[in-house]
Amino acid sequence: MDYFIGIDIGGTNLRACILDSEYTIIDKFKIKNDVRMGPKINLSTMCDKIKRKWANYNIKSIGVGCPGPLDLKNGIILNPPNLLGWENFKIKEYLSDELKLPVAVNNDANLAGLSEAKIGAGKGTESLYYITLSTGVGGGFIYRGCIVNGFNNIAAELNNMIINEDAYQHSGLNKGGLEGQCSGLNIARIASEKMGHPLTTKDVFENAKNKNTLCEEVIKNWTKNIAKAIANIAVVVDPEIIVLGGSVILNNPSYLEKIKSEVSELVFKNVKINIKLAKIGDDTGLIGSGILASDLIKEKIKA
Repeated sequence: MDYFIGIDIGGTNLRACILDSEYTIIDKFKIKNDVRMGPKINLSTMCDKIKRKWANYNIKSIGVGCPGPLDLKNGIILNPPNLLGWENFKIKEYLSDELKLPVAVNNDANLAGLSEAKIGAGKGTESLYYITLSTGVGGGFIYRGCIVNGFNNIAAELNNMIINEDAYQHSGLNKGGLEGQCSGLNIARIASEKMGHPLTTKDVFENAKNKNTLCEEVIKNWTKNIAKAIANIAVVVDPEIIVLGGSVILNNPSYLEKIKSEVSELVFKNVKINIKLAKIGDDTGLIGSGILASDLIKEKIKA
């Protein structure tokens, strides 16, 4: 049987798994990613462990998910804000040399969307738009089982979408941008400013459920701003399904119906917007990376 390796590059951890042809995870592990030490030291540790653990498997290829921006054609990490010191690193070339296997690289949100389209909440649909609402905000568009990357490799990367007139500018993104208004980090920021003392994202949701007026207002605006983004996506892309993932929404699923209601007020009448929660969970990026690896081999066979 053929097997594939999926790798997920994060600012805190490096994760790797081995999957079979049915996209079932056979084994997985994670190690600490000490970003300050640079990519080679961290990745060499991961590669050594892969060689030891999975030496007896018939591994065909590797898929890598990484925060953008990326040069997808050449497999280069450009300048992700949570991987400082990894700028312009040729990760595709490095892993291919270390593990002696073909490697494909893509944005982590794209790969989460790919896994949801293939085996998750969007299985069987023609088009899926995936939105991750977590520490940050990201997106991916999957059409007929393939990732739509776009000319500049930023298709579906909605974190910079302007959704209100707020003057706050998050990490060099647009003022009033979606990530600056709706990420977990910024839910906590907005609420902390209103309350006058530090709060975590979890605190904000708990306070809102306990009828704290200021936190209720923050979450109400959060749902409205997400709805604006989804309504814009529906007009431009018109996907068959929109899947919401990431820790913020998956830990607070009761707000899904409110988001759906807000979206229905912003789109054309009689337009059906199918919005679901992500199904796969914490391994969605890993599985997506494995699917990317599998698709890499299929494309070579097809060619």
